[in-house]
Amino acid sequence: MKQNKTLFMVEIAIFAALALLLDFLSGLLMGRFWPQGGSISLAMVPVFLMAFRWGVKGGVLTGLLLGGLQILTGAVPFHFASWIIDYFVAFAVVGLAGIYMNKVVQNYQDGQFAKANMYVISGVFLGSFLRFLCHYLSGIILFGAYAPADQPVALYSLVYNGTYMLPTFIVCALVVVMLYTTANKVLLKKAY
Repeated sequence: MKQNKTLFMVEIAIFAALALLLDFLSGLLMGRFWPQGGSISLAMVPVFLMAFRWGVKGGVLTGLLLGGLQILTGAVPFHFASWIIDYFVAFAVVGLAGIYMNKVVQNYQDGQFAKANMYVISGVFLGSFLRFLCHYLSGIILFGAYAPADQPVALYSLVYNGTYMLPTFIVCALVVVMLYTTANKVLLKKAY
């Protein structure tokens, strides 16, 4: 039992560090496209992997740690509430994709790859959509001053956050499906 808790904590740390590295790389490549933050990134992929491996708890804790690591490594928020909404909450809710863990595991184990992939994509969509909602609300509440004078703040936030979150969802869904299709026995190994 203690060994499983240790493995759980180690995997959270490793996957959160990997997510931070992927986020850093995307920031180098695309950081200038969205001046108030955001980029097309693979940072959510490790969070999804943990969510499908350990469930909601593993995914949420990995996302929460990722948000904290982003702040510790130099994320400069516009407002203190931005730390909470755009980092801690936004990445923690990505881990809610873990509600699909049992369906993903069972269908891959049964060789039902198409059905398993559907659940993986559903989980990635759920996590991505919830993260988008956090950034969308933050955009309305905290970043409304950046909206053009003739544009409603809600529309500005929708367009701004949608331009990177939709491609991020698509790229993450493709990568996670490819990883599980090729290496599901390794990724789904239940350590508990």
